[in-house]
Amino acid sequence: MFDHVTLRVADREASERFYTLVLDALEIRPNYRGDDFVEWEDFSLVPATSEQPPTRNLHVGFVAPSRAHVDAFWKAGMAAGHPDDGAPGPRPEYRDDYYGAFLRDPDGNSAEAVWHGDLRRDGYVDHLWLRVVDVAGAARFYEVIAPHAGFEVRGHVPGHAQFAGASGSFSLVEGPPTAHVHVAFPAAANAAVDAFHVAAIAAGYRDNGGPGERAVYHPGYYGAFVLDPDGNNVEVVCHNR
Repeated sequence: MFDHVTLRVADREASERFYTLVLDALEIRPNYRGDDFVEWEDFSLVPATSEQPPTRNLHVGFVAPSRAHVDAFWKAGMAAGHPDDGAPGPRPEYRDDYYGAFLRDPDGNSAEAVWHGDLRRDGYVDHLWLRVVDVAGAARFYEVIAPHAGFEVRGHVPGHAQFAGASGSFSLVEGPPTAHVHVAFPAAANAAVDAFHVAAIAAGYRDNGGPGERAVYHPGYYGAFVLDPDGNNVEVVCHNR
């Protein structure tokens, strides 16, 4: 579903401590640490700047190997003094077997550990919830890019739209909008990246970087960027590996 999800953080050290602690409880460990960012495969943190402020009002759910891991995630965060956002337990409103726990990160975003019978199989970020000003308007954007970004509409009712890939999902819900998050979706070929950008621009959405190779990330990295209606940076990328 996601190639990567990147949060901008006000305090790199505080946010890195938080995510290192709680993700370790899920057996998710960093694969890269540098002055520029820290990364856990498909999830990363970068320092915010005056031009690129911190990510706010995001919900991110991480894959837990078991219910016991969900409990350990929440207990680790609570013991370190991080705010509770929902104790471990069943959430049958999502799925009959859904078991999750929630904490607030140092920037106030909601971080969850979740176990259920249809977890994402190819990454650590199981799902995102993006709060938006206008669900119908935001859903139109994601419907435009869906054929090129590898996901489809799973459900769309007033106030809530959900999109799903082969595994993993994201939802749009009404509320104070999620701001300054970067979400990248994978593509199997450069042509899909090109088509994503063409479709989004033709539909009137804002360019944030045309298709091309970004060798600064690695040779063969081919991506394009547009802004969704709430100003979040959305990418489709082919790694050519």
